[in-house]
Amino acid sequence: MCDPACGCGNFLIIAYRELRALELKIHERLQELNSGGVQLDLMAEDLVRVRLRQFHGIEIEEWPATIARTAMFLVEHQANQAMNLTLGYSKPMLPLQDSAQITVGNALRLDWRELVPAGPNTFIMGNPPFIGQYTKAADQTEDMKLVWGELYDGYLDYVTAWFKKASDFFRPVTGGRFAFVSTNSIAQGQPVPALFGPLFDAGWRLRFAHQTFAWQSEAPGSAAVHCVITGYDKHERSAPQLFIYEKVKGEPQQVPAKQINAYLVDGPNLLVRKRSKALSAELPKVTRGSQATDGGNLIVEVGEYAEVAADPTAAKYLRPFRMGKEVVRGLDRWCLWMADSDFDPRDIGRSPVLKERVEAARVMRLASKKLPTQRAAQTPYLFQENHQPLGPYVGIPAVVSETRAFYTVQHLGPEVIAGNKLYTAEDPDGFLFGVFSSSMFITWQKAVGGRLKSDLNFSNTIVWNNLPLPEVEETIRQQVIDGGKGVIAARELHPERSLAEHYNPLAMSPALLKAHAALDRVVDKAFGAKKPLHSNEERLALLFERYAEMTAAENEGSRR
Repeated sequence: MCDPACGCGNFLIIAYRELRALELKIHERLQELNSGGVQLDLMAEDLVRVRLRQFHGIEIEEWPATIARTAMFLVEHQANQAMNLTLGYSKPMLPLQDSAQITVGNALRLDWRELVPAGPNTFIMGNPPFIGQYTKAADQTEDMKLVWGELYDGYLDYVTAWFKKASDFFRPVTGGRFAFVSTNSIAQGQPVPALFGPLFDAGWRLRFAHQTFAWQSEAPGSAAVHCVITGYDKHERSAPQLFIYEKVKGEPQQVPAKQINAYLVDGPNLLVRKRSKALSAELPKVTRGSQATDGGNLIVEVGEYAEVAADPTAAKYLRPFRMGKEVVRGLDRWCLWMADSDFDPRDIGRSPVLKERVEAARVMRLASKKLPTQRAAQTPYLFQENHQPLGPYVGIPAVVSETRAFYTVQHLGPEVIAGNKLYTAEDPDGFLFGVFSSSMFITWQKAVGGRLKSDLNFSNTIVWNNLPLPEVEETIRQQVIDGGKGVIAARELHPERSLAEHYNPLAMSPALLKAHAALDRVVDKAFGAKKPLHSNEERLALLFERYAEMTAAENEGSRR
Protein backbone atom coordinates (compact mmCIF):
# COMPACT_ATOMS: atom_id res chain seq x y z
CA MET A 1 0.00 0.00 0.00
CA CYS A 2 1.34 3.42 -0.94
CA ASP A 3 0.30 6.99 -0.19
CA PRO A 4 2.34 9.14 -2.62
CA ALA A 5 1.45 12.36 -0.79
CA CYS A 6 1.53 11.02 2.73
CA GLY A 7 2.32 14.12 4.80
CA CYS A 8 2.48 12.99 8.44
CA GLY A 9 1.15 9.58 7.48
CA ASN A 10 -2.51 9.85 8.52
CA PHE A 11 -3.86 7.65 5.73
CA LEU A 12 -1.12 5.03 6.23
CA ILE A 13 -1.68 5.01 10.00
CA ILE A 14 -5.43 4.46 9.67
CA ALA A 15 -4.97 1.82 6.98
CA TYR A 16 -2.45 -0.10 9.08
CA ARG A 17 -4.57 0.19 12.23
CA GLU A 18 -7.74 -1.06 10.52
CA LEU A 19 -5.99 -3.94 8.75
CA ARG A 20 -4.39 -5.06 12.01
CA ALA A 21 -7.81 -4.84 13.71
CA LEU A 22 -9.34 -7.00 10.98
CA GLU A 23 -6.48 -9.47 11.25
CA LEU A 24 -6.99 -9.60 15.02
CA LYS A 25 -10.64 -10.55 14.58
CA ILE A 26 -9.56 -13.42 12.34
CA HIS A 27 -7.02 -14.65 14.90
CA GLU A 28 -9.58 -14.34 17.67
CA ARG A 29 -11.99 -16.52 15.76
CA LEU A 30 -9.22 -19.02 14.95
CA GLN A 31 -8.35 -19.19 18.65
CA GLU A 32 -12.00 -19.97 19.44
CA LEU A 33 -12.04 -22.74 16.86
CA ASN A 34 -8.66 -24.06 18.07
CA SER A 35 -9.49 -24.23 21.81
CA GLY A 36 -7.64 -27.17 23.35
CA GLY A 37 -5.31 -27.45 20.38
CA VAL A 38 -1.80 -26.19 19.75
CA GLN A 39 -0.67 -22.96 21.34
CA LEU A 40 -0.82 -20.31 18.66
CA ASP A 41 1.30 -17.92 20.74
CA LEU A 42 4.37 -19.88 19.73
CA MET A 43 3.74 -18.71 16.17
CA ALA A 44 2.83 -15.08 16.99
CA GLU A 45 5.59 -13.68 14.80
CA ASP A 46 4.36 -15.59 11.77
CA LEU A 47 0.67 -15.01 12.47
CA VAL A 48 0.94 -11.26 11.95
CA ARG A 49 0.85 -10.88 8.19
CA VAL A 50 0.25 -7.10 8.14
CA ARG A 51 3.77 -5.64 8.32
CA LEU A 52 5.07 -2.09 8.42
CA ARG A 53 7.30 -2.70 5.43
CA GLN A 54 4.19 -3.21 3.30
CA PHE A 55 3.27 0.45 3.79
CA HIS A 56 4.98 3.02 1.58
CA GLY A 57 4.75 6.79 1.48
CA ILE A 58 6.24 9.70 -0.43
CA GLU A 59 6.50 13.10 1.23
CA ILE A 60 8.21 16.19 -0.13
CA GLU A 61 9.37 17.50 3.28
CA GLU A 62 11.69 15.74 5.73
CA TRP A 63 9.94 16.63 9.00
CA PRO A 64 6.46 15.26 8.14
CA ALA A 65 8.14 12.16 6.73
CA THR A 66 9.95 11.62 10.06
CA ILE A 67 6.67 12.03 11.92
CA ALA A 68 5.05 9.47 9.62
CA ARG A 69 7.78 6.87 10.26
CA THR A 70 7.58 7.39 14.03
CA ALA A 71 3.78 7.32 14.06
CA MET A 72 3.78 4.00 12.23
CA PHE A 73 5.95 2.47 14.99
CA LEU A 74 3.49 3.79 17.58
CA VAL A 75 0.42 2.41 15.83
CA GLU A 76 2.18 -0.94 15.46
CA HIS A 77 2.84 -0.92 19.21
CA GLN A 78 -0.85 -0.17 19.86
CA ALA A 79 -1.90 -3.00 17.56
CA ASN A 80 0.46 -5.42 19.34
CA GLN A 81 -0.95 -4.38 22.72
CA ALA A 82 -4.50 -4.99 21.47
CA MET A 83 -3.39 -8.40 20.23
CA ASN A 84 -1.88 -9.25 23.60
CA LEU A 85 -5.00 -8.13 25.50
CA THR A 86 -7.29 -10.12 23.22
CA LEU A 87 -5.28 -13.27 22.57
CA GLY A 88 -2.76 -13.33 25.43
CA TYR A 89 0.24 -13.08 23.16
CA SER A 90 1.61 -10.66 20.54
CA LYS A 91 4.31 -10.09 18.01
CA PRO A 92 7.57 -8.93 19.69
CA MET A 93 8.52 -5.31 18.98
CA LEU A 94 12.26 -5.58 19.60
CA PRO A 95 14.62 -5.53 17.95
CA LEU A 96 13.19 -3.00 15.45
CA GLN A 97 13.67 -4.83 12.20
CA ASP A 98 10.60 -3.58 10.33
CA SER A 99 9.53 -0.06 9.40
CA ALA A 100 7.28 1.84 7.04
CA GLN A 101 8.99 2.81 3.79
CA ILE A 102 8.71 6.60 3.69
CA THR A 103 10.64 8.33 0.91
CA VAL A 104 11.42 12.05 0.97
CA GLY A 105 11.09 13.66 -2.43
CA ASN A 106 8.78 15.19 -5.03
CA ALA A 107 6.34 12.39 -5.87
CA LEU A 108 5.75 13.85 -9.33
CA ARG A 109 9.47 13.66 -10.17
CA LEU A 110 10.14 10.19 -8.76
CA ASP A 111 9.69 6.82 -10.45
CA TRP A 112 7.20 5.08 -8.18
CA ARG A 113 8.15 1.64 -9.49
CA GLU A 114 11.63 2.10 -8.00
CA LEU A 115 10.06 2.59 -4.56
CA VAL A 116 7.00 0.32 -4.54
CA PRO A 117 6.47 -3.11 -6.13
CA ALA A 118 3.98 -2.75 -8.99
CA GLY A 119 1.45 -5.56 -8.98
CA PRO A 120 -2.27 -6.34 -8.82
CA ASN A 121 -2.11 -6.46 -5.01
CA THR A 122 -0.58 -3.00 -4.66
CA PHE A 123 -2.98 -0.24 -3.68
CA ILE A 124 -2.31 3.47 -4.26
CA MET A 125 -4.34 5.92 -2.18
CA GLY A 126 -4.08 9.33 -0.57
CA ASN A 127 -5.01 12.98 -0.41
CA PRO A 128 -2.68 14.90 -2.76
CA PRO A 129 -2.54 18.71 -2.62
CA PHE A 130 -5.31 20.73 -4.30
CA ILE A 131 -3.94 23.71 -6.25
CA GLY A 132 -6.14 25.29 -8.91
CA GLN A 133 -5.44 26.53 -12.39
CA TYR A 134 -4.58 30.08 -11.36
CA THR A 135 -2.70 29.38 -8.13
CA LYS A 136 -0.03 26.90 -9.22
CA ALA A 137 3.55 28.06 -8.80
CA ALA A 138 5.91 27.88 -11.77
CA ASP A 139 7.61 24.70 -10.51
CA GLN A 140 4.22 23.06 -9.98
CA THR A 141 3.21 23.88 -13.54
CA GLU A 142 6.46 22.23 -14.67
CA ASP A 143 5.56 19.18 -12.55
CA MET A 144 2.22 18.99 -14.34
CA LYS A 145 3.79 19.26 -17.79
CA LEU A 146 6.34 16.58 -16.91
CA VAL A 147 3.67 14.15 -15.73
CA TRP A 148 1.02 14.81 -18.38
CA GLY A 149 3.37 15.37 -21.33
CA GLU A 150 1.48 16.05 -24.55
CA LEU A 151 -1.82 15.58 -22.69
CA TYR A 152 -1.18 18.56 -20.41
CA ASP A 153 -4.21 20.84 -20.03
CA GLY A 154 -3.87 24.10 -18.13
CA TYR A 155 -7.36 23.75 -16.63
CA LEU A 156 -6.37 20.68 -14.62
CA ASP A 157 -5.86 20.98 -10.88
CA TYR A 158 -2.43 20.04 -9.52
CA VAL A 159 -4.01 17.05 -7.76
CA THR A 160 -4.69 15.36 -11.11
CA ALA A 161 -0.99 14.72 -11.67
CA TRP A 162 -1.21 11.99 -9.00
CA PHE A 163 -4.02 10.31 -10.95
CA LYS A 164 -1.85 10.22 -14.06
CA LYS A 165 1.17 8.92 -12.10
CA ALA A 166 -0.97 6.17 -10.55
CA SER A 167 -2.32 5.18 -13.96
CA ASP A 168 1.20 5.04 -15.41
CA PHE A 169 2.46 3.09 -12.38
CA PHE A 170 0.10 0.21 -13.17
CA ARG A 171 0.66 0.29 -16.93
CA PRO A 172 2.66 -2.98 -17.10
CA VAL A 173 0.31 -4.68 -14.61
CA THR A 174 -2.86 -6.63 -15.27
CA GLY A 175 -5.29 -4.97 -12.91
CA GLY A 176 -4.48 -2.56 -10.11
CA ARG A 177 -6.41 -0.17 -7.91
CA PHE A 178 -5.98 3.41 -6.80
CA ALA A 179 -8.14 6.00 -5.05
CA PHE A 180 -7.72 9.63 -4.06
CA VAL A 181 -9.49 12.36 -2.15
CA SER A 182 -9.45 15.41 -4.41
CA THR A 183 -11.07 18.73 -5.11
CA ASN A 184 -14.52 18.33 -6.64
CA SER A 185 -13.40 20.33 -9.68
CA ILE A 186 -12.02 17.15 -11.28
CA ALA A 187 -15.60 16.03 -12.03
CA GLN A 188 -16.97 19.38 -13.18
CA GLY A 189 -16.98 21.29 -16.42
CA GLN A 190 -14.04 21.73 -18.76
CA PRO A 191 -11.35 19.74 -16.84
CA VAL A 192 -13.38 16.50 -16.95
CA PRO A 193 -12.37 15.26 -20.44
CA ALA A 194 -8.73 16.21 -19.84
CA LEU A 195 -8.53 13.93 -16.79
CA PHE A 196 -10.97 11.13 -17.45
CA GLY A 197 -10.33 10.76 -21.17
CA PRO A 198 -6.79 9.40 -20.62
CA LEU A 199 -7.91 7.30 -17.63
CA PHE A 200 -10.73 5.63 -19.56
CA ASP A 201 -8.47 5.17 -22.59
CA ALA A 202 -6.00 3.35 -20.31
CA GLY A 203 -8.73 0.90 -19.27
CA TRP A 204 -9.66 2.30 -15.87
CA ARG A 205 -13.21 2.42 -14.55
CA LEU A 206 -14.69 4.07 -11.49
CA ARG A 207 -15.05 1.34 -8.88
CA PHE A 208 -16.55 3.73 -6.32
CA ALA A 209 -17.18 7.43 -5.90
CA HIS A 210 -18.30 9.88 -3.26
CA GLN A 211 -19.98 12.94 -4.74
CA THR A 212 -19.22 16.42 -3.40
CA PHE A 213 -18.94 16.78 0.37
CA ALA A 214 -17.36 19.35 2.69
CA TRP A 215 -14.18 18.22 4.38
CA GLN A 216 -12.74 20.19 7.27
CA SER A 217 -8.97 19.97 7.57
CA GLU A 218 -7.49 19.38 11.01
CA ALA A 219 -5.10 22.30 10.48
CA PRO A 220 -5.82 25.30 12.78
CA GLY A 221 -7.93 28.00 11.14
CA SER A 222 -8.42 26.06 7.91
CA ALA A 223 -11.64 26.31 5.92
CA ALA A 224 -13.76 23.41 4.76
CA VAL A 225 -13.02 22.39 1.18
CA HIS A 226 -15.41 20.68 -1.20
CA CYS A 227 -14.08 17.27 -2.11
CA VAL A 228 -14.86 14.06 -3.91
CA ILE A 229 -13.39 10.59 -3.44
CA THR A 230 -12.89 8.42 -6.49
CA GLY A 231 -11.55 4.87 -6.71
CA TYR A 232 -10.43 3.06 -9.87
CA ASP A 233 -9.80 -0.49 -11.01
CA LYS A 234 -9.15 -2.47 -14.20
CA HIS A 235 -10.59 -5.72 -15.50
CA GLU A 236 -13.02 -6.17 -12.60
CA ARG A 237 -16.76 -6.66 -12.73
CA SER A 238 -17.95 -5.95 -9.22
CA ALA A 239 -20.91 -3.57 -8.99
CA PRO A 240 -19.74 0.04 -8.63
CA GLN A 241 -20.56 1.87 -5.41
CA LEU A 242 -21.88 5.42 -5.64
CA PHE A 243 -22.34 7.62 -2.57
CA ILE A 244 -24.34 10.85 -2.60
CA TYR A 245 -24.77 13.64 -0.04
CA GLU A 246 -28.09 15.41 0.38
CA LYS A 247 -26.12 18.15 2.15
CA VAL A 248 -22.41 18.75 1.62
CA LYS A 249 -21.87 18.54 5.38
CA GLY A 250 -24.16 15.52 5.75
CA GLU A 251 -23.61 11.78 5.77
CA PRO A 252 -23.14 9.70 2.60
CA GLN A 253 -25.93 7.53 1.23
CA GLN A 254 -25.20 4.70 -1.16
CA VAL A 255 -27.44 4.59 -4.24
CA PRO A 256 -27.68 1.93 -6.95
CA ALA A 257 -25.44 2.41 -9.98
CA LYS A 258 -24.75 0.32 -13.06
CA GLN A 259 -21.83 2.48 -14.18
CA ILE A 260 -20.27 5.57 -12.63
CA ASN A 261 -19.22 8.06 -15.25
CA ALA A 262 -16.76 10.95 -15.15
CA TYR A 263 -19.40 13.27 -13.67
CA LEU A 264 -19.81 10.85 -10.75
CA VAL A 265 -23.37 9.92 -11.66
CA ASP A 266 -24.90 6.67 -12.86
CA GLY A 267 -24.63 6.94 -16.63
CA PRO A 268 -22.62 6.18 -19.78
CA ASN A 269 -18.99 7.24 -20.07
CA LEU A 270 -19.61 10.35 -22.12
CA LEU A 271 -17.21 13.28 -21.94
CA VAL A 272 -18.82 16.66 -22.57
CA ARG A 273 -16.25 18.94 -24.17
CA LYS A 274 -16.20 22.68 -24.65
CA ARG A 275 -18.19 23.67 -27.73
CA SER A 276 -18.17 27.06 -29.50
CA LYS A 277 -21.65 26.66 -31.04
CA ALA A 278 -24.81 25.07 -29.70
CA LEU A 279 -25.22 21.38 -30.43
CA SER A 280 -28.96 21.93 -30.81
CA ALA A 281 -30.32 23.91 -33.75
CA GLU A 282 -33.14 24.99 -31.44
CA LEU A 283 -30.87 26.98 -29.15
CA PRO A 284 -29.38 30.42 -29.89
CA LYS A 285 -26.11 31.84 -28.70
CA VAL A 286 -25.71 32.68 -25.01
CA THR A 287 -23.34 35.56 -24.27
CA ARG A 288 -21.77 36.92 -21.13
CA GLY A 289 -23.09 40.38 -20.22
CA SER A 290 -21.25 43.65 -20.74
CA GLN A 291 -17.96 44.34 -18.95
CA ALA A 292 -17.58 47.87 -17.57
CA THR A 293 -13.88 47.84 -16.47
CA ASP A 294 -14.42 51.36 -15.18
CA GLY A 295 -13.23 51.37 -11.59
CA GLY A 296 -16.89 51.55 -10.58
CA ASN A 297 -17.35 54.99 -12.11
CA LEU A 298 -20.06 54.04 -14.61
CA ILE A 299 -21.94 51.99 -12.01
CA VAL A 300 -24.42 53.76 -9.73
CA GLU A 301 -25.05 52.17 -6.34
CA VAL A 302 -28.16 52.69 -4.24
CA GLY A 303 -26.51 55.34 -2.10
CA GLU A 304 -25.39 57.28 -5.18
CA TYR A 305 -28.65 57.19 -7.10
CA ALA A 306 -30.24 60.35 -5.69
CA GLU A 307 -27.21 62.47 -6.55
CA VAL A 308 -26.98 61.17 -10.12
CA ALA A 309 -30.73 61.34 -10.71
CA ALA A 310 -30.76 64.97 -9.51
CA ASP A 311 -28.53 65.90 -12.44
CA PRO A 312 -31.01 66.12 -15.37
CA THR A 313 -28.35 65.48 -17.99
CA ALA A 314 -26.85 62.45 -16.21
CA ALA A 315 -30.34 61.15 -15.43
CA LYS A 316 -30.97 60.74 -19.19
CA TYR A 317 -28.42 57.91 -19.22
CA LEU A 318 -29.40 56.08 -16.02
CA ARG A 319 -30.37 52.49 -16.75
CA PRO A 320 -31.19 49.55 -14.46
CA PHE A 321 -28.07 47.39 -14.13
CA ARG A 322 -28.08 43.74 -13.18
CA MET A 323 -25.48 41.16 -12.26
CA GLY A 324 -26.42 37.69 -11.08
CA LYS A 325 -26.67 38.87 -7.48
CA GLU A 326 -29.17 41.60 -8.33
CA VAL A 327 -31.33 39.21 -10.37
CA VAL A 328 -31.46 36.52 -7.70
CA ARG A 329 -31.84 38.77 -4.66
CA GLY A 330 -34.03 41.41 -6.25
CA LEU A 331 -31.55 44.21 -5.57
CA ASP A 332 -31.42 47.61 -7.27
CA ARG A 333 -28.40 48.93 -9.09
CA TRP A 334 -27.95 51.28 -12.03
CA CYS A 335 -25.36 52.31 -14.57
CA LEU A 336 -24.62 55.24 -16.83
CA TRP A 337 -25.25 53.82 -20.31
CA MET A 338 -24.12 56.03 -23.17
CA ALA A 339 -23.99 53.39 -25.91
CA ASP A 340 -27.42 54.08 -27.43
CA SER A 341 -28.13 56.30 -30.43
CA ASP A 342 -29.52 59.09 -28.23
CA PHE A 343 -26.11 59.81 -26.70
CA ASP A 344 -24.90 63.39 -27.20
CA PRO A 345 -21.13 63.75 -26.54
CA ARG A 346 -21.70 67.37 -25.47
CA ASP A 347 -23.66 66.12 -22.46
CA ILE A 348 -20.45 65.08 -20.71
CA GLY A 349 -19.37 68.72 -20.58
CA ARG A 350 -22.83 69.88 -19.52
CA SER A 351 -23.05 67.51 -16.55
CA PRO A 352 -20.67 67.76 -13.58
CA VAL A 353 -21.65 64.21 -12.59
CA LEU A 354 -20.89 62.75 -16.01
CA LYS A 355 -17.69 64.74 -16.40
CA GLU A 356 -16.29 63.60 -13.05
CA ARG A 357 -17.21 59.95 -13.50
CA VAL A 358 -16.10 59.64 -17.12
CA GLU A 359 -12.77 61.31 -16.36
CA ALA A 360 -12.22 58.95 -13.43
CA ALA A 361 -12.94 55.98 -15.71
CA ARG A 362 -10.42 57.31 -18.26
CA VAL A 363 -7.69 57.69 -15.63
CA MET A 364 -8.36 54.22 -14.26
CA ARG A 365 -8.10 52.61 -17.70
CA LEU A 366 -4.91 54.44 -18.62
CA ALA A 367 -3.30 53.15 -15.41
CA SER A 368 -4.13 49.54 -16.26
CA LYS A 369 -1.37 47.13 -17.29
CA LYS A 370 -3.68 45.53 -19.83
CA LEU A 371 -3.41 46.93 -23.35
CA PRO A 372 -7.13 46.46 -24.24
CA THR A 373 -8.10 48.40 -21.11
CA GLN A 374 -5.66 51.18 -21.99
CA ARG A 375 -7.20 51.40 -25.45
CA ALA A 376 -10.67 51.62 -23.89
CA ALA A 377 -9.54 54.88 -22.25
CA GLN A 378 -10.20 56.50 -25.65
CA THR A 379 -13.94 55.98 -25.04
CA PRO A 380 -14.20 56.20 -21.24
CA TYR A 381 -17.95 56.88 -21.34
CA LEU A 382 -18.61 53.37 -22.74
CA PHE A 383 -18.36 49.96 -21.14
CA GLN A 384 -15.16 48.31 -22.31
CA GLU A 385 -17.19 45.39 -23.69
CA ASN A 386 -20.75 45.87 -24.90
CA HIS A 387 -22.78 42.69 -25.28
CA GLN A 388 -26.19 44.16 -24.49
CA PRO A 389 -29.13 42.41 -26.25
CA LEU A 390 -31.30 44.62 -28.46
CA GLY A 391 -34.53 42.84 -27.57
CA PRO A 392 -36.14 40.89 -24.70
CA TYR A 393 -33.74 38.39 -23.19
CA VAL A 394 -33.24 35.82 -20.48
CA GLY A 395 -30.81 36.87 -17.75
CA ILE A 396 -28.86 33.83 -16.53
CA PRO A 397 -26.85 34.31 -13.31
CA ALA A 398 -23.30 33.01 -13.61
CA VAL A 399 -23.60 31.33 -10.18
CA VAL A 400 -26.64 30.12 -8.22
CA SER A 401 -27.01 28.18 -5.00
CA GLU A 402 -26.69 24.41 -5.13
CA THR A 403 -29.93 24.20 -3.11
CA ARG A 404 -32.12 25.50 -5.95
CA ALA A 405 -34.54 23.05 -7.49
CA PHE A 406 -34.65 25.26 -10.60
CA TYR A 407 -32.13 27.63 -12.17
CA THR A 408 -33.17 31.15 -11.14
CA VAL A 409 -33.36 33.03 -14.44
CA GLN A 410 -35.38 36.15 -15.24
CA HIS A 411 -36.95 37.57 -18.40
CA LEU A 412 -35.68 41.12 -18.90
CA GLY A 413 -36.16 43.96 -21.37
CA PRO A 414 -33.35 45.54 -23.39
CA GLU A 415 -33.47 48.64 -21.17
CA VAL A 416 -32.01 46.53 -18.32
CA ILE A 417 -28.25 46.42 -18.77
CA ALA A 418 -26.68 43.03 -18.06
CA GLY A 419 -23.27 43.02 -16.40
CA ASN A 420 -20.54 40.43 -16.86
CA LYS A 421 -21.83 38.15 -14.05
CA LEU A 422 -25.09 37.70 -15.94
CA TYR A 423 -25.29 35.70 -19.15
CA THR A 424 -27.87 36.69 -21.75
CA ALA A 425 -29.83 35.00 -24.51
CA GLU A 426 -32.28 36.87 -26.73
CA ASP A 427 -35.72 35.39 -26.17
CA PRO A 428 -38.50 37.26 -27.98
CA ASP A 429 -41.19 34.63 -27.37
CA GLY A 430 -40.18 33.16 -23.99
CA PHE A 431 -39.19 29.69 -25.23
CA LEU A 432 -35.70 29.93 -23.74
CA PHE A 433 -37.06 31.08 -20.40
CA GLY A 434 -39.11 27.87 -20.30
CA VAL A 435 -36.09 25.71 -21.12
CA PHE A 436 -33.84 27.42 -18.55
CA SER A 437 -36.54 27.19 -15.86
CA SER A 438 -37.06 23.44 -16.26
CA SER A 439 -35.87 20.51 -14.19
CA MET A 440 -34.29 19.16 -17.36
CA PHE A 441 -31.92 22.13 -17.60
CA ILE A 442 -30.81 22.25 -13.97
CA THR A 443 -30.26 18.47 -14.06
CA TRP A 444 -27.89 18.95 -17.00
CA GLN A 445 -26.22 21.90 -15.27
CA LYS A 446 -25.61 19.90 -12.10
CA ALA A 447 -24.28 16.92 -14.04
CA VAL A 448 -21.80 18.52 -16.44
CA GLY A 449 -21.36 22.11 -15.27
CA GLY A 450 -18.68 23.53 -13.06
CA ARG A 451 -19.04 24.57 -9.45
CA LEU A 452 -17.87 27.47 -7.34
CA LYS A 453 -17.26 25.53 -4.14
CA SER A 454 -20.56 23.65 -4.27
CA ASP A 455 -22.68 26.32 -6.01
CA LEU A 456 -23.69 25.89 -9.64
CA ASN A 457 -21.44 27.73 -12.09
CA PHE A 458 -23.06 28.26 -15.50
CA SER A 459 -21.02 27.94 -18.67
CA ASN A 460 -22.25 28.79 -22.15
CA THR A 461 -19.59 26.62 -23.84
CA ILE A 462 -19.87 23.53 -21.63
CA VAL A 463 -23.44 23.52 -20.33
CA TRP A 464 -25.58 25.45 -22.80
CA ASN A 465 -23.83 24.63 -26.06
CA ASN A 466 -23.97 20.91 -25.22
CA LEU A 467 -27.59 20.81 -24.03
CA PRO A 468 -28.98 17.96 -26.17
CA LEU A 469 -32.35 19.42 -27.19
CA PRO A 470 -33.60 17.71 -30.36
CA GLU A 471 -35.82 19.35 -32.97
CA VAL A 472 -38.97 20.60 -31.25
CA GLU A 473 -42.41 20.43 -32.86
CA GLU A 474 -44.19 23.77 -33.07
CA THR A 475 -47.06 22.61 -30.83
CA ILE A 476 -44.65 21.53 -28.09
CA ARG A 477 -42.65 24.72 -28.51
CA GLN A 478 -45.78 26.77 -27.84
CA GLN A 479 -46.55 24.61 -24.81
CA VAL A 480 -43.08 25.35 -23.42
CA ILE A 481 -43.66 29.08 -23.96
CA ASP A 482 -47.03 28.84 -22.19
CA GLY A 483 -45.46 26.83 -19.37
CA GLY A 484 -42.83 29.54 -18.87
CA LYS A 485 -45.58 32.17 -18.75
CA GLY A 486 -47.25 30.09 -16.05
CA VAL A 487 -44.07 30.22 -13.97
CA ILE A 488 -43.87 34.01 -14.36
CA ALA A 489 -47.53 34.35 -13.40
CA ALA A 490 -46.96 32.27 -10.26
CA ARG A 491 -44.03 34.50 -9.29
CA GLU A 492 -46.16 37.60 -9.83
CA LEU A 493 -48.63 36.41 -7.20
CA HIS A 494 -45.97 37.54 -4.71
CA PRO A 495 -44.19 40.51 -6.33
CA GLU A 496 -42.60 41.42 -3.00
CA ARG A 497 -40.45 38.28 -3.10
CA SER A 498 -37.05 38.02 -4.71
CA LEU A 499 -36.08 34.97 -6.76
CA ALA A 500 -34.03 33.81 -3.78
CA GLU A 501 -37.18 33.92 -1.68
CA HIS A 502 -39.38 32.36 -4.37
CA TYR A 503 -36.95 29.45 -4.72
CA ASN A 504 -36.08 28.88 -1.07
CA PRO A 505 -36.17 25.05 -1.06
CA LEU A 506 -38.03 25.09 2.25
CA ALA A 507 -40.62 27.68 1.27
CA MET A 508 -41.62 27.47 -2.41
CA SER A 509 -45.27 28.40 -2.87
CA PRO A 510 -47.72 25.69 -4.02
CA ALA A 511 -48.65 27.82 -7.03
CA LEU A 512 -45.02 28.09 -8.16
CA LEU A 513 -44.38 24.38 -7.64
CA LYS A 514 -47.49 23.57 -9.65
CA ALA A 515 -46.41 25.90 -12.47
CA HIS A 516 -42.95 24.28 -12.62
CA ALA A 517 -44.48 20.81 -12.65
CA ALA A 518 -46.63 21.81 -15.64
CA LEU A 519 -43.58 23.29 -17.38
CA ASP A 520 -41.53 20.15 -16.70
CA ARG A 521 -44.11 17.92 -18.35
CA VAL A 522 -43.85 19.76 -21.66
CA VAL A 523 -40.07 20.33 -21.53
CA ASP A 524 -39.61 16.61 -20.86
CA LYS A 525 -41.62 15.96 -24.04
CA ALA A 526 -39.45 18.43 -25.95
CA PHE A 527 -36.41 16.33 -25.01
CA GLY A 528 -38.12 13.20 -26.30
CA ALA A 529 -39.64 11.64 -23.17
CA LYS A 530 -42.18 9.03 -24.25
CA LYS A 531 -43.77 8.82 -20.81
CA PRO A 532 -43.98 11.08 -17.74
CA LEU A 533 -40.67 11.41 -15.90
CA HIS A 534 -40.82 11.30 -12.13
CA SER A 535 -37.25 12.06 -11.09
CA ASN A 536 -34.17 13.96 -12.19
CA GLU A 537 -32.35 10.63 -12.39
CA GLU A 538 -34.72 9.65 -15.19
CA ARG A 539 -34.13 13.01 -16.83
CA LEU A 540 -30.37 12.61 -16.63
CA ALA A 541 -30.55 9.20 -18.26
CA LEU A 542 -32.59 10.73 -21.10
CA LEU A 543 -30.18 13.65 -21.44
CA PHE A 544 -27.16 11.37 -21.78
CA GLU A 545 -29.09 9.24 -24.27
CA ARG A 546 -29.91 12.32 -26.38
CA TYR A 547 -26.35 13.59 -26.11
CA ALA A 548 -25.00 10.26 -27.34
CA GLU A 549 -27.40 10.31 -30.29
CA MET A 550 -26.67 13.91 -31.26
CA THR A 551 -22.88 13.48 -31.06
CA ALA A 552 -22.71 10.00 -32.58
CA ALA A 553 -21.50 11.30 -35.95
CA GLU A 554 -18.78 13.41 -34.28
CA ASN A 555 -17.58 10.50 -32.17
CA GLU A 556 -17.55 8.15 -35.13
CA GLY A 557 -15.48 10.63 -37.11
CA SER A 558 -12.98 11.04 -34.27
CA ARG A 559 -12.41 7.26 -34.17
CA ARG A 560 -11.49 7.08 -37.84
